[in-house]
Amino acid sequence: MFIQRVLATAILALASAATSSAFAHATLQSSDPKAGSTLATAPKQVRLKFNETLEPAFSKIRLTGPQNNEIPLPATAVDKADPTVMTAPLPALSSGAYRIQWSAMTHDGHKVKGEVTFKVK
Repeated sequence: MFIQRVLATAILALASAATSSAFAHATLQSSDPKAGSTLATAPKQVRLKFNETLEPAFSKIRLTGPQNNEIPLPATAVDKADPTVMTAPLPALSSGAYRIQWSAMTHDGHKVKGEVTFKVK
C-alpha cells in the first residue's frame, strides 16, 4: 500500500511538471538597450534575447519616439545563428524617451508581447 502511494505521488509530480512546461511561454531574458537605461549616444540597433526559439514570420519589433509617434524600422529579423534573438536596425535617434514594443511567437504557437523603455540624452 505504501509503495502504491509513493508511485502515485511520483507519477502525479511528473505529470504536473510535464504539463507546466508545455504551457510555458517565451520570456524576454535581456535587451540591448537595457530596460530603463539612459544612453549618452543613440543605439544603432535593438537586440532582444528570449528563452525559446522564435518564429520569424510572427515576431516583430516596433519603436515609439519622444512624441509618442511610431518610428518606422527597416526590418525585424530573427538571428539564424541564434533563433532566440530578434534584432532591428535603428535610424538616427534624437534625445528623448523611447519605447520598444515587441511581439514574439515561439515554435509551439504561443504569442507573447511586451515593451522595453530607454532614453537618449
